[in-house]
Amino acid sequence: MQKFQVHKGLVAPMDRENVDTDAIIPKQFLKSIKKTGFGPNLFDEWRYLDKGEPGIPESQRKPNPDFVLNQPRYQGASILLARKNFGCGSSREHAPWAIEQYGFRALIAPSYADIFFNNCFKNGILPIVLPEATVDQLFNAVQAFPGYELTIDLERQVVVLPQGEEIAFEVQPFRKYCLLNGLDDIGLTLRHKDKIAAFEAQRLASKPWLANTL
Repeated sequence: MQKFQVHKGLVAPMDRENVDTDAIIPKQFLKSIKKTGFGPNLFDEWRYLDKGEPGIPESQRKPNPDFVLNQPRYQGASILLARKNFGCGSSREHAPWAIEQYGFRALIAPSYADIFFNNCFKNGILPIVLPEATVDQLFNAVQAFPGYELTIDLERQVVVLPQGEEIAFEVQPFRKYCLLNGLDDIGLTLRHKDKIAAFEAQRLASKPWLANTL
């Protein structure tokens, strides 16, 4: 998993409440469990005018010019500004996969659905919770200033505005540790690989019949 320490990026606004995971990555794309290739289908039903199906190249699709992520001023955005209850609906982990593979490293919203919130941390995305009034101010700034960028410093737990003002945010210490060090669940386990190998060797020595396979 990619480390998250300090990130500066262009902000794209998703000005809708209760964006559910079926909107983030529609159900027909859940057939794949490869954990790769979902970025082109993020917000598929909103981004395109035609119906998307797995295997259709992005070059053959019809983009919706009115959708925010298709507008030239938001190309290359890596911070998504959203409204309350972002990521509600089903628990599909494909949703943060698609968000991360599109290129977003962080989300800012007043609230998130619990399972989606947890899945973001497990996939290297930092979901920041800020007061609704603060999020409103950020939406106004993004709309008013093309090319609006924010800097997110996870170690210091602040969002830095272009003029230098800082907005503090909370993050659970263990989740912060994992993001700073690029550790997902597998990475956390592999920190103890020597102990695991020693245990397996000891167990096999005391119970050699476990080496037999059917």
